[in-house]
Amino acid sequence: MPLNLNFGTDDERLRTEIREFLATELTSDLIAAGQRTSGMFVDRATATVWQRKLHRRGWGAVHWPVRYGGTGWSAAQLFIFREELARAGAPSVLNQGATLLAPALFAYASDAQKDYYLPRILSGEHYWCQGYSEPGSGSDLASLKTRAEPDGDDYVVNGTKIWTTHAHFADHIFCLVRTKADGRPQQGISFLLIRMDMPGIRVKPIITLAGDHEVNQVFFDDVRVPVANRVGAENEGWTVAKHLLEYERGGGGVAARLKIALNELKAVAAHAADGARLVDDPVFAARLAALEVQFQALEFIELSTLARLASGNHPGSGASSQFKIASTDVQQAIDTLQLEAAGYYGTPAHTAISLNGHTEARIGPDYAELATATYLTSRAASVYGGSHQVQRNIIAKAVLGL
Repeated sequence: MPLNLNFGTDDERLRTEIREFLATELTSDLIAAGQRTSGMFVDRATATVWQRKLHRRGWGAVHWPVRYGGTGWSAAQLFIFREELARAGAPSVLNQGATLLAPALFAYASDAQKDYYLPRILSGEHYWCQGYSEPGSGSDLASLKTRAEPDGDDYVVNGTKIWTTHAHFADHIFCLVRTKADGRPQQGISFLLIRMDMPGIRVKPIITLAGDHEVNQVFFDDVRVPVANRVGAENEGWTVAKHLLEYERGGGGVAARLKIALNELKAVAAHAADGARLVDDPVFAARLAALEVQFQALEFIELSTLARLASGNHPGSGASSQFKIASTDVQQAIDTLQLEAAGYYGTPAHTAISLNGHTEARIGPDYAELATATYLTSRAASVYGGSHQVQRNIIAKAVLGL
């Protein structure tokens, strides 16, 4: 059975307000930008336009505490907001400033840092990327080697970060750096906020197997960063990083989008192709049914997360890891079945091959055009943000007490 929520009068009134806003502000070009994106997120220009519209309405960061510009909505209202945006086709934007950095600022930043950064995150003026992983320091993040040496009122940063999503668009990066070499690795890390236009920063594109340019390698060569840009105490950045990772792994916000994708998959399976319907294939139908069960479990996990956020709590490390695994598994299962449904139309670059590079016309159904690229992109989800193996270790420790 699908998940049923009991929405009150105020909830339904909010749903109406959201739909009216979307009917006016969610323009066809914003929807199209999301539809033609095979990567995880739309480009910065599209994201900024959409963020500014939301901000003007007071919905720039609906999950934030009211004192910082949030809405104070209940879990049900947060669910409604995300559901309506997904249903209307709002573009999926990378807002690492609002979703990841801001909770860390709430908990650990100085008042001056909050006063400066939070309004600019809300308005879309600042566009952030995340400097965590390094070559050889991905899942084992505490082994990172990017150094920050104190020099007067500055740190001098040298090193590199990799898989940095949208670094080619970002004007700021929140970054983990090593400020002490001896002792336990976790005890020598600090958390810095760095402008991307500083001398010595270089961004090198990484083109994925899907053909997308979303990720990059960022190099730091004698980059001077004010000590005032450190969040929290020196050598205690690991605490800030762990707090932020709870929101990266378990902040929610994907169930509504995945529900749309699941419904689209079901529609494809129910459509007769070559005289047969995939839904009539008992093996495919069984896999689709199992996927629906997985999705319902994910939806319950997300609602419990939203309830914690709405009550002013953070997601919790064990719950975040559970959500990360569940959401990734559902996403990858949907993309796998969608690619199988596309059949030979899912051949990589099939349109360009068929038309000798001319893409004015499309061969095959619309749902097949990005099936391969989307499938390839989502394979990385079980690695980034901490691999499934890392998440299971966290669950074993935080939830099971092993």
